[in-house]
Amino acid sequence: MYYCKSASTNQPMNESTNEPINSMQFLKTRFQIATFIALLFHVSGFIAIVFFKSQLFINLTPLNLLISFALILFTQEKINVPFLLFVVLAFFIGFGAEWIGVNTGKLFGQYQYGTVLGPKWQGVPWMIGINWFCTIYCIGVAMNMLHKKLVNRQPDAAAALGNKWLQVSLIADGAAIAVFFDWIIEPVAAKLGFWQWKNAVIPNFNYWSWFAVSVLLLVIFRLLRFDKHNLFAVHLLLIQMMFFLLLRSML
Repeated sequence: MYYCKSASTNQPMNESTNEPINSMQFLKTRFQIATFIALLFHVSGFIAIVFFKSQLFINLTPLNLLISFALILFTQEKINVPFLLFVVLAFFIGFGAEWIGVNTGKLFGQYQYGTVLGPKWQGVPWMIGINWFCTIYCIGVAMNMLHKKLVNRQPDAAAALGNKWLQVSLIADGAAIAVFFDWIIEPVAAKLGFWQWKNAVIPNFNYWSWFAVSVLLLVIFRLLRFDKHNLFAVHLLLIQMMFFLLLRSML
């Protein structure tokens, strides 16, 4: 790692990020702590659900979502107004989409939530808004970091594609990842009592709706100016995907 000293603080500076080395080390420590906590909860939950059929851990799903949300805030380097605005918009847009789905069937299809996700308003658990934020934030961060790597490592290819088209492609790819994540979760959610589909059939319309809502939220994510480099968010996305993929294969 190459570094120099800041004239104002006399602290070692990382030349690639222009940030103090001590600040970067502290942020790295936060990433490590958050990743350890996320792994601990998901591994414990997996063991309890698969091997001990623990209803207690299933009922702790809202707590797990709140912890994931808190860890995202803990590892977000700069919490500014645009970031808080995204939290609010992701929560209410996600919650609103689910309200339309549950109460009209015009989004996602015919389904109803169970009691596992906690208190509800007109059939929709409040925690689902937190879930939408966590999912889209993690995917948005992952795609943003991928975007930077593509631009830095292959500038000619990125320039040939054009920045706008590259961003459109990353938004579409991110929405596709969100749909894939939902596809992983669906059979697990039904077995654990998160929600139930009419006649136990998941319509294709559900996935198209997930794609559309995810595109909207990812566009907002790209437009709002806040720090979007959070390695923990990528780790959390991978941990959750592996958690539900393993549950899908073993339940």
